[in-house]
Amino acid sequence: MKNHDIVEKNIGWMIFFIIIAISFGALVEIVPQFFTKANYTPLPGQKPLTALELEGRDIYIREGCHVCHTQMVRPLRAEVERYGHYSMAEESVYEHPFLWGSKRTGPDLARVGGRFSDEWQRAHLYNPRSVVPESIMPAYPWLFDNVVTGNYTARKMEALRLVGVPYTDEDIANASKPFAGGKVKEIDALVAYLQQLGTLVTQKR
Repeated sequence: MKNHDIVEKNIGWMIFFIIIAISFGALVEIVPQFFTKANYTPLPGQKPLTALELEGRDIYIREGCHVCHTQMVRPLRAEVERYGHYSMAEESVYEHPFLWGSKRTGPDLARVGGRFSDEWQRAHLYNPRSVVPESIMPAYPWLFDNVVTGNYTARKMEALRLVGVPYTDEDIANASKPFAGGKVKEIDALVAYLQQLGTLVTQKR
């Protein structure tokens, strides 16, 4: 009987060698990432999201925007010419969870900040076909009615600080102030989030 026959016919040995193979792959692929400085060093001038932008990011995730839109420009000529500078690990240091992705039903949004006006973004979210006739994106009219209370913004910042996002005590103490009076709508927060995407890289390059 050949050696591989012994392994293939013995479930215990099979499990043992599978674990060995996966462990070796993990060591080779994952461990070096802990020693790559770019993976944990933010870009010069990079700051955490403001309270308004943080709430906008949560709305972005809640509405499933990240399912159709990636935030990962690959280092390929066609990608860079269309979307802008390729994505870098440094940009995602404060991202929890990161929103890179691989599927594009819509265009990549890693560098969308500042490309369009606030008014364009609002019109696009209210009725995408009013500005992009061929768009298949759904409309989000409820964003113009729903109010952002900011009741949990401070707690979100505290949780993010635990995983390394440098929110200060002052940031956390003032987290709910932008939403006082109930005048901030979800559309305001989402547009604020979209308008900062990739702007730091655009300024630095």
